[in-house]
Amino acid sequence: MFNDIYKNKRVFITGHSGFKGSWLTLWLLSLGAKVCGYSLEANTHPSMFEELRLYGFCNSEYGNILNVEHLEEVMKEFKPDIVFHLAAQPLVRLSYKEPKLTYETNVIGTLNVLEASRKCSSVKAVVNVTTDKCYDNKETFSGYTENDSLGGYDMYSSSKACSEILSTSFRNSFLQEENAYALATARAGNILGGGDWAEDRLVPDCIKCINKNEPINIRNPHAVRPWQYILDSLSGYLLLGQNLLENGKAYANSFNFGPDDSSILNVSEVAKKVCEYYGKGEVVVNKKDNLHEANLLVLNIEKSEKVLGWKPTYTVEETIQKTVDWYKNFYKKDVDMYEFSMAQIEDYEDAIAWAN
Repeated sequence: MFNDIYKNKRVFITGHSGFKGSWLTLWLLSLGAKVCGYSLEANTHPSMFEELRLYGFCNSEYGNILNVEHLEEVMKEFKPDIVFHLAAQPLVRLSYKEPKLTYETNVIGTLNVLEASRKCSSVKAVVNVTTDKCYDNKETFSGYTENDSLGGYDMYSSSKACSEILSTSFRNSFLQEENAYALATARAGNILGGGDWAEDRLVPDCIKCINKNEPINIRNPHAVRPWQYILDSLSGYLLLGQNLLENGKAYANSFNFGPDDSSILNVSEVAKKVCEYYGKGEVVVNKKDNLHEANLLVLNIEKSEKVLGWKPTYTVEETIQKTVDWYKNFYKKDVDMYEFSMAQIEDYEDAIAWAN
C-alpha cells in the first residue's frame, strides 16, 4: 500500500484522538509508521481512540493547537517527515453556538500548525484536511471542482474556506524555496464509519437512538450529501501524502475526495438503510429548526482520479453496511474492537488490490 512510503516514516497527526484521527493512526501504524499524535483529549464517550487503546501504540501528546509554543516543542522533539493536520472544530451546528472557538481553531490553529511545520526542519510534507463544505455552495447537481469559488454560509464552512485560502497564501509566501515542505489540502465529503460518536451527525445519532430503542428524528430528510466511507477518504489523504513525499511540490495544491455519482443518497435514505442493516430502528421526520443546512452538496473528483490515480472503493451500500457492522460488534461487548477495526482495514486493502 502507498508504495511502502510510510514504513518507518515519522508521522505527526493533529487531532489524532478524534474519529478520523483514530482511524488514520491505526492505519499508519499497520503500515509501519512511527506516529506522534497531538490533540485535545477525546471529547466523546465512548471514544474510538480510547476503546482501541491507541494511546498504547503511538506517542500521544495532549495539547491545543492554539498553544503554539507547546505545539512547536512537541513537533521539534518528534522530528516528523510528514504532518497530517486534522485537528478542528468539525461540527456545523456547534459553529452557530461557538463561532469564535470555530474560527480560532480552524484558522489560527491551522496557521500555528503550518508555521510549526516550517520551523521544524525535518518536515517534508503537510496535508491540511479541510472539507467539502468549503465551497460557495449554490446547491446544484454539478459537482464542485477544486477551482470553484470558496465560501460557506455557516461559520464552520466559512472557517474551512479560510483555512484553504490561508494554505494557498502560506504556500505562496513561505514555501517557494527548494528545501521548503510541500503543502496540499484535502477536501472530503460526509464521512461514515464505525467509532464516530459526535453530536449532530446522522449515523452516530441513528446508532444512539437504535440502542436506546428510541425513534430516529431527522430534520432535513431530502438533503443530499456526498456520503463516503472513512477508509476511502483516508486512502485519499495517504495517497496525497505519498505523492508529496515522493514528488514534492508537483502535488502541492488542493484535491477533492468523494464518492461516485451512484453513491449519492439523501438523509432519509441513509437513515433507513442504517436501520435495515442493523435489523431494527424507526425513522421519523422532526420539525426543522431555524439553523441553515444545505440541501444539496456534490463533489467533482476527476482531478484526484486523473492526477493521483485515486478512486472510491466502496459503494454507499457497502459503506453503510461496514459502518453498521462496526457498531453492532462494539455493542456486543465481547469483541476486541482493535482487532475488528484492523480486519476492516485489511478487508479494504484487499478490495483495493482486487479492484486494481
